[in-house]
Amino acid sequence: MVIVVQLRYSFRVYPSTGQRIALARAFGCARVVFNDALRVREQARAVGLPFVPSAELSKQLTVAKKTPERAWLGEVSSVVLQQSLRDLDAAYRNFFDGLRGKRPTMGPPRLKSRKDTRQAVRFTANAGWKITTGGKLRLPKVGDVAVKWSRSLPSVPSTVTVVKDSAGRYFASFVVETDPEMLPATDNVVGIDVGLTHFAVLSDGTKIDSPRFLRRAEKKLKKAQRDLSRKAKGSKNRAKARIKVARAHARTADARREFHHQLSTKIIRENQAVAVEDLAVKALARTRMAKSVHDAGWSAFTAMLEYKAALYGRTFHRIGRFEPTSQVCSACGVKDGPKPLSLRVWTCGACGTVLDRDINAAVNIAKAAGLAVSACGARVRPVLVPAQREETGTHPKPQPVTTGRHAGISVL
Repeated sequence: MVIVVQLRYSFRVYPSTGQRIALARAFGCARVVFNDALRVREQARAVGLPFVPSAELSKQLTVAKKTPERAWLGEVSSVVLQQSLRDLDAAYRNFFDGLRGKRPTMGPPRLKSRKDTRQAVRFTANAGWKITTGGKLRLPKVGDVAVKWSRSLPSVPSTVTVVKDSAGRYFASFVVETDPEMLPATDNVVGIDVGLTHFAVLSDGTKIDSPRFLRRAEKKLKKAQRDLSRKAKGSKNRAKARIKVARAHARTADARREFHHQLSTKIIRENQAVAVEDLAVKALARTRMAKSVHDAGWSAFTAMLEYKAALYGRTFHRIGRFEPTSQVCSACGVKDGPKPLSLRVWTCGACGTVLDRDINAAVNIAKAAGLAVSACGARVRPVLVPAQREETGTHPKPQPVTTGRHAGISVL
């Protein structure tokens, strides 16, 4: 069986003033077509008519471009407008799949606002876009846009999406198909327990400190947000202040994403199989730890592990969230009951092993996934003669555990 992997590569683009105007025109036309098609379908539903198919919407779009009210739709590539209709179809499909239980529930499609700070248009192969010999991106009715190429594309891309983010930056996003790149096989397997004090704890005893990018940037973000709140609504100064806030958040998000990429690549390269726990991130984000949970970005990190495992021939396991990884001794397998979060080191009442809570959980995650991992990494201090619980005194300080720093991690 031939396995083909789809990857998305994003590159920073630097359009000129005229090209930015042309892209803004394309963003606006795509938004209007999306909203017009959505209104047609909603009006049909309101009067009890059948669902309007895409072919009918495309015909109505062709007619609308010949009217004085919508004649300006012809100033942009027709492919951009057709792709906007495809986006509406995808939104309805996701909504209906959520109602059928095929995917997480989501709301129906909504009208797009011209005040949205993120805009995007997509060009397919029949749009006639191409990469010039000079390394520029030629877009129909936009021109040759300068691109900052950070790497070469592994194959010919099928589509390109031009995105303007909230910080006013422009990106070209390419979708390419490539074959998996098999890394040399290794006997190492690892279980990963993610947390807040340490971003990740591995079953071999390695602890990766949490960078806390948002916490470190809070002072600058607070100042930028305060400056924004003092500007008059609708003024140009407020628009400039909003860009500063968005750029500050973008720098934080970029740093977090880079950390996730480097760490996930290192783990995938060094281990044949990786096991993680399926956490209820949405539920944790509704607690008093919400800011720290969002700052960690566990979901993005595990998603990177999953697709990189498929890309490089590794095995990825995700165990259930109700697995009692923190209640079971990884040395003897005895379940000792739930423990408060403040208890970081505990002694097994059955075998007397002193266990580090996080390392013990990482080992149990690996075992729950069926990985043959040694439990010795979970021990902090072996106790030869365990005392009874009612006779135990103050626990001695645990020995230091090897800490893995995220700085300087190489990438593939």
